[in-house]
Amino acid sequence: MKSLLLLALIAGPTLAAVPTQATAQNDMERGRKIATEVCAACHGADGNSPTAVNPNIAGQHADYITLQLAHFKAGVRANAVMLGMATPLSADDMRAVGLYYSRQKPKGLAAKDIELVKAGQALWRGGDAATGVPACSACHSPTGAGIPKSYPRIAGQYADYTYAQLKAFRSGERGMDKDGKDANGRVMHGVVKAMTDQQMKAVAEYAAGLR
Repeated sequence: MKSLLLLALIAGPTLAAVPTQATAQNDMERGRKIATEVCAACHGADGNSPTAVNPNIAGQHADYITLQLAHFKAGVRANAVMLGMATPLSADDMRAVGLYYSRQKPKGLAAKDIELVKAGQALWRGGDAATGVPACSACHSPTGAGIPKSYPRIAGQYADYTYAQLKAFRSGERGMDKDGKDANGRVMHGVVKAMTDQQMKAVAEYAAGLR
């Protein structure tokens, strides 16, 4: 009897946590509705942003999108526009939006400055040993696809947007929240604090052309 009770306690929550196909479809429809009604003006209905001011999020990891929405809502990331967008969303809404955009196809971009691309490729693959800057590929992968639940996809991201975020990490505007909730942001602050503006521009330009 004790063995059966133990098995029930172990198996019960695990079975309940498995999402059904119907649940996933409902989440996709919920995410599509929110994306179309709330997010599309800035990020595009399919996650391919019409302007470099706002990031492309098509194909971005669902967990990363969900976490960033939670950070905007909680004020961990300071952005007045995104605070207004995220505040009405529930945790389930955020997960649905993350799931929806993660399933969309990125259109991709092309790098424009060949000299910056060459410098960016060197930093991406090997870092800068002289200043202690690690290779970007270690966390974001050689193709820029990132690592689900850990590091975001930045392949095909607008170079201007990536550069702006790198500057925000370096200055502490992003990733240095007083409560320390943005753990990966603190990692990025440490990574980019020794980078020059030119190096950040080079990495951003190289990442834009990755697939």
